[in-house]
Amino acid sequence: MCETVPCDQFEAAFKAVELWLVDKAVLPIENSVGGSIHRNYDLLLRHRLHIVGEVELPVNHCLLGLPGVRKEELKRVLSHPQALDQCEMTLNQLGAVRVNVNDSAGAAQMVASEGTRDTGAIASARAAEIYGLNIIAEYIQDYSSNITRYLILAREPLISGTDRPYKTSIVFALEEGPGVLFKALACFSLRDINLSKIESRPQRNNPLRVVDASNKGSAKYFDYLFYIDFEASMAEPRAQYALGHLQVTYFSTSSEMTYFQRKSAFYQNTFKARK
Repeated sequence: MCETVPCDQFEAAFKAVELWLVDKAVLPIENSVGGSIHRNYDLLLRHRLHIVGEVELPVNHCLLGLPGVRKEELKRVLSHPQALDQCEMTLNQLGAVRVNVNDSAGAAQMVASEGTRDTGAIASARAAEIYGLNIIAEYIQDYSSNITRYLILAREPLISGTDRPYKTSIVFALEEGPGVLFKALACFSLRDINLSKIESRPQRNNPLRVVDASNKGSAKYFDYLFYIDFEASMAEPRAQYALGHLQVTYFSTSSEMTYFQRKSAFYQNTFKARK
């Protein structure tokens, strides 16, 4: 059985793997209500770790308080911003002030340590057990089918094969031009490769691209990195051809493209946990 090691920040989990303090890190990348976790997309590019798996977990947000506290007594509710957003309707009915903290488990810890009866937390049932809090209400999220997708990160890549479903994740930039992104994505469509996720993030080191607009002078555009997940293994010729086509034809010559090969990752397709 694996021993779990908590980290107080997302980047701390990345560093723990890099420093050999842990074998793997499990980090949220997407929620079915709140959308993408942009911070972790940026950290994937900054750190030299490999995606080796993913898991989808159902979310059960609980309203926690000190023992004996009733919902009507709460004037403040602490949690991670995503958890607060995912429970908006419940919080609107409650009328309590929302307070952002780094993580939901930390919110439960703060409520327990402060001992303030008018302060609650949105966290898991496990957090209530650990910190001796009462579960005032369960499943308070706006949508009962709330699911979070997590990535499993390791120091060494997974050796891809064709014996089971695999995903591959890449990140790249493109030169400016009409239809360039469409043409880049067509490299996969032409080979019957399904894209399961597309995400764009600004290039922070070079945010603006100046383009000569013929007779109209120059124009400035935001410059983006594109993260793509596709359902194929790099052991499959069709995936090799698609990436070869993409790299030769459409890649930007910017320095950001040195990240491409490092950031291609192969991992086993989603395992879906039950409630």
